[in-house]
Amino acid sequence: MTHRVVITGLGAVTPVGNTVSETWQNLLAGKSGIDTITHFNPDGFGTRFGGEVKNFDPVALFGRREARRMDRFTQFALAAGRQAVEDSDILAAAPDRTRIGTVLGSGIGGLQTILQQHTVLQEKGVRRVSPFFIPMILPDTAAAQLAIKYGFQGPSMAVVSACASGTNAVGEAFEMVARGAAAAMLAGGADSLIVPLIFAGFSIMKAFSTRNDDPATSCRPFDSTRDGFVASEGAATLVLEELEHARARKARIYAEVIGYGTSVDADNMAAPLADGSGASLAMKAALRRANLSPAAVDYINAHGTATRFNDVAETRAIKTVLGEHARNIAISSTKSMTGHLLGGAGALEALICAKALQTQTIPPTINLHNQDPECDLYYTPNQPEKRAVTVTMSNSFGFGGHNATIMLKKYTGNGHNQN
Repeated sequence: MTHRVVITGLGAVTPVGNTVSETWQNLLAGKSGIDTITHFNPDGFGTRFGGEVKNFDPVALFGRREARRMDRFTQFALAAGRQAVEDSDILAAAPDRTRIGTVLGSGIGGLQTILQQHTVLQEKGVRRVSPFFIPMILPDTAAAQLAIKYGFQGPSMAVVSACASGTNAVGEAFEMVARGAAAAMLAGGADSLIVPLIFAGFSIMKAFSTRNDDPATSCRPFDSTRDGFVASEGAATLVLEELEHARARKARIYAEVIGYGTSVDADNMAAPLADGSGASLAMKAALRRANLSPAAVDYINAHGTATRFNDVAETRAIKTVLGEHARNIAISSTKSMTGHLLGGAGALEALICAKALQTQTIPPTINLHNQDPECDLYYTPNQPEKRAVTVTMSNSFGFGGHNATIMLKKYTGNGHNQN
């Protein structure tokens, strides 16, 4: 038997807000979270801006002792995870915690701690390296810390698939609940990679936008003047729950998770297949899992990084999979406002799809004023749009050729059956 899976809790810490409500309202307002870097002195770098999380105080959230024992990516994950658990109210029903698990995606894990402790080693010697160093840096630390905090003893793991990690984490959690391996899962993604080494690496690849004169307009998905993506940080988490489990406790339901697909290009570590055929495989697999035709899709939250190759390849993939229906739907890239949360991006964008279904509102793609002729679909330029939305699709693609797609549906209390 395959179980229906719904979303009952949301949490987010992003460059445009430290809660779901603040993040959503700023997205609808077209507000950019991208600004000049403050985490380090960016002088001398080709790109001197990014999407930093603002006014985030881990000491206030966790206490000084615990905050010092967590990398920033884990702090984000725990903050977002707490929001999602509290939003779901799942603990009020005294659940069987052996049936609740945690799956978090991260592109790299605790890189900030690695760099900090390497400096300590070099400058102060072996004995001054933190005894918490190894547990702090592991990509699975966020999932483990959330499990420890709430006593969740179900399936727990990290998913590492570069920029597809967040979507893969939500998708794998969906499948665990669907097959009965857990009654509920706390799923999402987190990264914090605004550090000089990462900026140097991406800059030397010429992957970043270099519009230092106006960071807020730097990320321009699908625009002919786009010149690269913008690195950001943050986390998003969702509580995925078996439908009858949620109904039994009278939980609020944001949306139903209905489809998940994943694939790999098997071609190039850093560039997508130009025709979008690898991405198409993931999208088609998600539609098969949802048992829906392409004509059912109303909205796509695009990967939409504003790199020269990705935006064209994704547009081609959408047209390949949806055919003529691709011209009937709304698409948007919310990275135009948040920047790219890397391993956290896909989880945040799944959350955004849940909010779009709840509010029947499509967030915009800002900074889209000169649409690329090769990107010839409707990308909801510059203003949000009220629109009837029943089925959403969210795409994430990452280095290594990783592709992942998650699909949600408006929950009406009946209808869709997984079998």
